[in-house]
Amino acid sequence: MEPFTRMKGLVAPLDRANVDTDAIIPKQFLKSIERTGFGPNLFDEWRYLDEGAPGKDNSARPENPDFVLNQQRSRGATILLTRENFGCGSSREHAPWALADYGFRVIIAPSFADIFANNCTKNGILTITLDAETVARLFQEVADQPGYELDVDLAAQTITTPSGEVIPFEVDAHKKHMLYHGLDDIGLTLERDAAIAAFEGGHHENRPWVFEAQR
Repeated sequence: MEPFTRMKGLVAPLDRANVDTDAIIPKQFLKSIERTGFGPNLFDEWRYLDEGAPGKDNSARPENPDFVLNQQRSRGATILLTRENFGCGSSREHAPWALADYGFRVIIAPSFADIFANNCTKNGILTITLDAETVARLFQEVADQPGYELDVDLAAQTITTPSGEVIPFEVDAHKKHMLYHGLDDIGLTLERDAAIAAFEGGHHENRPWVFEAQR
């Protein structure tokens, strides 16, 4: 997983509250357990005017011109700005897979569903919780300034706006460690590879009867 240290990216404003995971990636796309390939179907029912299906050629589908990701000012966005309770609904990990595959590395909102936020961390996406007033102000700035970008520094835990305003944010120390070093759950385990090997060696030596019973 690619480490997250600092990035400057274009902001896409998704002005909706209570966006659930079925809206992020609809149920018909959950058949695959690969982590890639879901980006073209991110927000599928809002993004396209026809019904999506696995294997369908998305390049030939009619786009909804009113949806934010289809508007020119949001093309290539890597930061998603949205409203409260983002990622509610089912715990499907396909939702952060789709967001990451599309290109989002940061999501900013007043609140997130807990399981969704944890799944984002495991897939290299930084979720930033800011108060509703600050989020509303950012929405207004994005609307007023085409090409609006934010500079997100994970080490310093700050967001810098185009005007130079610095907005601090909180992040759990464990999540920060995972993102900063590009670790998923397996990577975290492998950080303790030497300790695991030492335990296994001692386990055989100190409890030989366990392994005799298995023969």
